[in-house]
Amino acid sequence: MRFDLPPELRGDVDALRAEWESGKKVARLWDGDASLWTGAGEDRWLGWLSVPSEQLARLEELAALGREAQEAGCEHALVLGMGGSSLCPEVLASSFGPVAGHPRLHVLDSTHPAEVAAREREVGLDRTMFVVSSKSGTTLETSILMRHFASRAEETLGAGAGERFVAITDPGSGLEDEARARGFRAVMHGVPSIGGRYSALSAFGMAPAAIAGFDVGELLRRGERMAAACGPSAAGPGNPGLELGLLLGAAHERGRDKLTLFVSPRIAGLGAWLEQLVAESTGKQGRGIVPVDAEPPGDPDSYGEDRLFVQVTLGGKPDAQDAAVDALARAGRPVVRIALEDLADLGGQFFLWEFATAVAAAVIGVNPFDQPDVEAAKARTRELTAAYERTGSPPPPAPSASEEDVVEVLGRLAPPGYLALLAYLPRAAEHERALEGIRGAVRDRTRAATTAGFGPRYLHSTGQAHKGGPPTGVFVQLTADYQHDIAVPGSPYAFGFVHAAQARGDLDVLAERGRQVVRLHLGADAAGGLARLRTLLEQAGPPGPESSRDISAD
Repeated sequence: MRFDLPPELRGDVDALRAEWESGKKVARLWDGDASLWTGAGEDRWLGWLSVPSEQLARLEELAALGREAQEAGCEHALVLGMGGSSLCPEVLASSFGPVAGHPRLHVLDSTHPAEVAAREREVGLDRTMFVVSSKSGTTLETSILMRHFASRAEETLGAGAGERFVAITDPGSGLEDEARARGFRAVMHGVPSIGGRYSALSAFGMAPAAIAGFDVGELLRRGERMAAACGPSAAGPGNPGLELGLLLGAAHERGRDKLTLFVSPRIAGLGAWLEQLVAESTGKQGRGIVPVDAEPPGDPDSYGEDRLFVQVTLGGKPDAQDAAVDALARAGRPVVRIALEDLADLGGQFFLWEFATAVAAAVIGVNPFDQPDVEAAKARTRELTAAYERTGSPPPPAPSASEEDVVEVLGRLAPPGYLALLAYLPRAAEHERALEGIRGAVRDRTRAATTAGFGPRYLHSTGQAHKGGPPTGVFVQLTADYQHDIAVPGSPYAFGFVHAAQARGDLDVLAERGRQVVRLHLGADAAGGLARLRTLLEQAGPPGPESSRDISAD
């Protein structure tokens, strides 16, 4: 790991390191001293510190699960989960790819009916092991996805369909009870003292990896090696987790709260995992770090002074983003470079960033293990679904702006403000490319940081920082018509209603929190609407003086 830092930021890191050394804070972290953060029970959530070694002791159990998936003749494994239950499997699936003789790993973390239908077509009900993953066992999205696929599997496979399902959940959860009642092939337990976003090296990440035939033992050994490097006696510059965490915290205190990630394409999924870890852990009490993942690279003059840049590369090979990162370093921008030896080093990265995020949260002064603002949007969604069950009528749609309105709103952006595109659309390649183009146009025009997330998955990730973090975001919610819908078994509503209720709940809570938020409904042609918005942004001139007109959802 290499730091290229301006002198003032280097001095801040040195001062913090001296403070941590004199206060024996690394040892206190490992001892579970909650006073390092806010004293609000953080000591109950430190199971991730020892999980690499503990999971290595369960290696045969994980390997047996992988063998069972092979013996069942499955060609695919589909994880049904959200946030911490899905993001690590997604990193590993996209990085490693398929392993010969093992099921190919997929993830479904959306309630959009088009995504549910597309994933069902892709995997085939008679060739798939379904992995139902939820720490609490009560996550709405996971619950209705399980009901859908269990019902469809029973139609196809008959009474033995439960043998194609595995549950990953904490001991004693409602999901465990239901899994046993439905005759699931296996129930794998998580660790109650590990929160979802710190669970990569627990069963939530490693069980799907074992099913897919990845080298779980080596991933865990790399995690164990990194844990030793960050251990209680490693308090100086040789502790990589401490150094990275102190830099994240120092940069935040200097106003550099936009953690801008450049991740090599082969391991690009790591960026989305980092988004959740950093945003949900630090974004609260009006403070926090805003991760910026997958923003198109720009020249140094296209960025504001609110940035800290981190590049993660793989295998020592030249990277397409090298030139942009080199230019940033030459321009005196703060840059961190992290080089992975091979894909197994992802195990070390999971631990490194978990440790660094916990350290950064201590510097910032927040609890890295709670997510108080995530529940607000969930509660609003429950209110909307309950009202629908009572009345049979959906709520009226929220007001929609025009593309011109959105361009006007974004014309007011300037650092340290940032754009968050909240796309309640299918997570399709054409939509991802369109959002990337919009982000590049906005960043080049305003120098403001830009982020993008697909709903509802980001609600379990960056949604915490949107509502509880620094109040500098401008939020553009993007919705579109549903071309078809899918009924939820045992419920009066369909997936499209749930998806729309989640969008409306998020919009309402953002507005209630005083965030500047605008909804743009794209109608039947989402791709065309995104293209029009990008064209208007590219044609717009430099931002003018701030307008007095307020375009908002309320």
